[in-house]
Amino acid sequence: MSKAIQLALAVGASPVQLADAAAIAAVAEEVGVAAIRLVDGGAGRTLDPTVVGAYLAGIHGRVGYVAEVPTTHNAPYNTARRVLSLDRATAGRTGIALRAGSGDEVSEATVPDPSATDPTQRWTEYALVLTRLWESFPRAALIGDQAAGLVIDDALIEPINHEAAFYRVAGPLDGPSSAQGRPVLVADLGTLDPVAVARSADVVVVDRERAAGADAALAVALRQVGRSREDVALLGRVEVGPDTPAVELRAWAAEHRLNGFELVPEGGAAAVVAMLRQLVTQIVDPAAFPPTLRTAFGLREVAEVLT
Repeated sequence: MSKAIQLALAVGASPVQLADAAAIAAVAEEVGVAAIRLVDGGAGRTLDPTVVGAYLAGIHGRVGYVAEVPTTHNAPYNTARRVLSLDRATAGRTGIALRAGSGDEVSEATVPDPSATDPTQRWTEYALVLTRLWESFPRAALIGDQAAGLVIDDALIEPINHEAAFYRVAGPLDGPSSAQGRPVLVADLGTLDPVAVARSADVVVVDRERAAGADAALAVALRQVGRSREDVALLGRVEVGPDTPAVELRAWAAEHRLNGFELVPEGGAAAVVAMLRQLVTQIVDPAAFPPTLRTAFGLREVAEVLT
């Protein structure tokens, strides 16, 4: 059975430069990779993942792009606008890997509770703000009735009026949702636990050493908030090379009920391309290109935001 593949790349850091990333994206698109996760290596170490995603999507638009964005130095409203703009431009093939961290200068000026510092609680609140903002301006609100002089139905556009421990955000966004409802939100287990990510995550990534029991724990956490395990794709993160046995990865996925893999490639661009051609072609079926990133991960249509 075919598994979803997410490929992790730090673009701008040696040995993957921008030109190499474009060549890798071409092969990833060809072999049926669901998404390329664009890793944020910090200031001065890698190119901004959202900028790289916009560039690569303009060249190779049939593969999805998941930009890493930390809560640190990124106000949620700005992140929501930036990522949704990319998602609309890619016709629903964009996601965000939200990383837990500290706050930002904009939000701290009006933070409701200055004593709140826990990064896991911050992540949970930030993720909720993102998902609510992404649904604050539904596509159905776009009317475009020239004869009646109506561009939008503003009755369908609602502010989120969010205020909790870490953020005060009124909303709504100033542009409509995308073809996939809202961008895919990716969470990493480790710093975060299943309970923290259960309300908002669409894709959950777990390292190999933490895979045992992750499926069961995630299922329990999802049920507690009214979601099911089918609402979330669970990916196993694993370092791979061209000679990594596909049968070994399949057995690992079956043992831990993984829906796919986040592949962390070893070596330079040539090794990544070789891995894509030799390993990924044994795991996924590139015959049909899913219309959105959600469908590429095997997710159903976006559900109502859980508040």
